[in-house]
Amino acid sequence: MKKNALRLLDKLTFLSPRRRFELYPPFWLMRVKVIEMDEDWNRVRILLPLTWISANHGGSMFGGYQACLADPVPALACARHFPGYRMMTKSLKLDFIRPGNSDLLLHFDFDPGQKHAIAEELARNGRADPVFEMAYYRQDGEKCTLIWNTVAIRKPEYLERKMQRTGD
Repeated sequence: MKKNALRLLDKLTFLSPRRRFELYPPFWLMRVKVIEMDEDWNRVRILLPLTWISANHGGSMFGGYQACLADPVPALACARHFPGYRMMTKSLKLDFIRPGNSDLLLHFDFDPGQKHAIAEELARNGRADPVFEMAYYRQDGEKCTLIWNTVAIRKPEYLERKMQRTGD
């Protein structure tokens, strides 16, 4: 498997998980700041600052910036709870309900009931495709973006067999 920055950062155990997340090159360039992150990723709050680079012509946060940060969060949370499986974002849907015209705070909470349902599905089928709902909030406390992130959770063998069948 190819090396990547996340794997390298994971080896820097002298840094906190929060700091390793912030130093991941795309997030470092976006100047994200982890405000809250519990050890198991059950509750995560990440600040996405509005800068001259991240602002569109209307002065609001580019949707691509929001999508980039929201993409890996549920998969990383699942990786903490379901070791031995591979996680990846299967789909990501954003609904921009208000302009993101300030710094934004991403709210992610891993519901214990959903965690239990995923564990049951993995035990039964060896795979799961849970959908996580998250949101961005502006500095004034208004919700501005709703996010639905579907995570594909698979055993490593499932992906290897699929790649053999498709010739990838």
